[in-house]
Amino acid sequence: MSTTAELLKGAAELFPDEVVTSAHVRHFELPAGAGRFALITLDNGFDHTKPTTFGPQSLANLNTAIDQVEAEAANGEIVAAGITGKPFIFAVGADLKGVELLKKHDEALAIGKGGHDVFKRLSALAVPTFAYYNGAAMGGGVEVGLHCTYRTVSKALPAFSLPEVFLGLVPGWGGCAILPNLIGAEKAVQVIIENSLNQNRQLKGKQVFELGIADALFEGADFLEQSLIWTAGVLNGSVAVERPEIDRGEGWDAAVARGRAIADSKVHGAAPAAYRALDIIEAAKDGDLQKGFDAEDQALADLIMGGELRSGIYAFNLVQKRGKRPAGAPDKSLARPVTKVGVVGAGLMASQLALLFLRRLEVPVVLTDIDQERVDKGVGYVHGEIDKLLGKGRINQDKANRLKGLVSGVLDKAEGFADADFVIEAVFEEMSVKQKVFAEVEAVAPAHAILATNTSSLSVSEMASKLRHPERVVGFHFFNPVAVLPLLEIVKGEQTDDASLATAFGVAKKLKKTAVLTKDAPAFVVNRILTRFMGEIQNVIDEGTSVETAEKAVEPLGLPMSPLVLLELVGPAIGLHVSETLNRAFPERFTVSPNLKAVVEAGKRGFYVYKPENGFKPELDPEVAALLKQGDTVLTEQQVRDRVLDAVAQEIGLMLEEGVVAEAQDIDLCLITGAGWPFHLGGITPYLDREGVSERVNGKRFLAQGVASVPA
Repeated sequence: MSTTAELLKGAAELFPDEVVTSAHVRHFELPAGAGRFALITLDNGFDHTKPTTFGPQSLANLNTAIDQVEAEAANGEIVAAGITGKPFIFAVGADLKGVELLKKHDEALAIGKGGHDVFKRLSALAVPTFAYYNGAAMGGGVEVGLHCTYRTVSKALPAFSLPEVFLGLVPGWGGCAILPNLIGAEKAVQVIIENSLNQNRQLKGKQVFELGIADALFEGADFLEQSLIWTAGVLNGSVAVERPEIDRGEGWDAAVARGRAIADSKVHGAAPAAYRALDIIEAAKDGDLQKGFDAEDQALADLIMGGELRSGIYAFNLVQKRGKRPAGAPDKSLARPVTKVGVVGAGLMASQLALLFLRRLEVPVVLTDIDQERVDKGVGYVHGEIDKLLGKGRINQDKANRLKGLVSGVLDKAEGFADADFVIEAVFEEMSVKQKVFAEVEAVAPAHAILATNTSSLSVSEMASKLRHPERVVGFHFFNPVAVLPLLEIVKGEQTDDASLATAFGVAKKLKKTAVLTKDAPAFVVNRILTRFMGEIQNVIDEGTSVETAEKAVEPLGLPMSPLVLLELVGPAIGLHVSETLNRAFPERFTVSPNLKAVVEAGKRGFYVYKPENGFKPELDPEVAALLKQGDTVLTEQQVRDRVLDAVAQEIGLMLEEGVVAEAQDIDLCLITGAGWPFHLGGITPYLDREGVSERVNGKRFLAQGVASVPA
């Protein structure tokens, strides 16, 4: 059997670029004469912008620190030991860059075993151990603390989670086994499954305490000092730590069943991680932690060698890295300052944009529309949203007053835009209307002002073609709801110059949006792929397959909502408009569904009705059913899925050939941040590669082997 040290040494050789975390041991006398204490501090030598992680060498360093503390405990030199992090960061878990490099099952098993072997030494010491969660703690950072006897948490802690299931893993260093035995299965399922599958929802310090994960909660300013006073109290008996009785009967089983229902609703059995985690939680009911640790090792190794995790890490890296450094963006030094923003239109989309620019840029924002009533309504919407933020305590009264003072509405564009640096239109989606608006704006806005369009499918170049200065027109396509979806497609028209483009990217960054540069091609990226996807679903329905079969066929993708529920959210009329635009551009691939047309003409908001007696589940609207005219070709779910995926793979291949975006990675980034496609798919191209669709349709993979997949 290899020792832990040998295991970690072997793993460290596979991962030469690890950012290594040190584990410093220092000693001091606890207050109230409670005795000598050893504190281990995890620190990678960087500030809080580079959080502390556990790669193999980092685990080895912690192992060495525990060697020292273990000897001191055995010799009676210390009364207790603790572990904490550098300022603002406790630790954020395993270093995923190392995980990507693993090629063999036994290498992956060594990572799981190595973490367990080090962490569980904390619970085996001859003295009590304390974890002080002083800052962000995720994954293995949370788990190292779970192996301690007691835990405290800072009220200032901003983010605490076990995000593994979100990425396609399980909490594999004690989380699945210890957490349900500490706080009960119901709360453990919430943290491990529910929060993870809800876009990796984070806990704050107070919630960590209320869930019972931490035994005490202290202010951030003197957190360590208060934790040490509390520690002295625990050791001398003046502080009693009470934990609730765990329900190991029906409550445990019900919690696991609820977890499975959540997993089914989110991933429909398409990604294994949540189910593996639930199996371990289910088996942890008897309190046998070592059995749980062994199961975690096995699950971790299996999942590390599977496609979902590689796709999950790929997706995570796209959002965290590529999303922050957009491919093809001009040099940011070319960007011009934006000190005032104009918004043409005061409808819901325009009002949402005005609110976003106002909150993020904190510069004057002026709305215009065709009559005073609409202008007042738009400004009123922004004021109302600011009042809501004030009511929730997100901003104070001074800030609310200042923001309200910065937003105004006028009818006269000359008055509103004479000194604006950036004007965005959000008017009716028709070329002649957009061209007229831009001509009016160009006549009154300063020569340097950027003219941006929020069009979802029309040509930016054509929109700019009649202007004196088409070089300053740029596509700035947001996704609805604007406050929620991070994506911003920045469209370069044929004439758009680098200064205008650089300014657009600069504004996008201040808006905290994920900007992707796209060529001026019909419907850009997300709407083109979704329209092809939805179009194929409509085609099979039109040909004769039932609505239910067509919808169920794509459930294994684990998308955030079914195609026809998405259509309802977008609005059938908008869906029809985009499909007509694309049909004009590419009639051989994009169809206009006569049934969708009939639904729009009948004024229906979607295909479904939702009744309280059926738990608000979607049911085909009888009036829509009566409108549908179908052929007699009935396909199976598998046949539908193949047709839809083949269509999507073909479209993405053509978009990459046309240079709509720089690489397949940008397609995935767009679908993840603009359409909520799951991390476990890696967007879409890793899934198409993994399922063999890319090669079947295009004769080649979208991504090289080892990118979003196990290295060859």
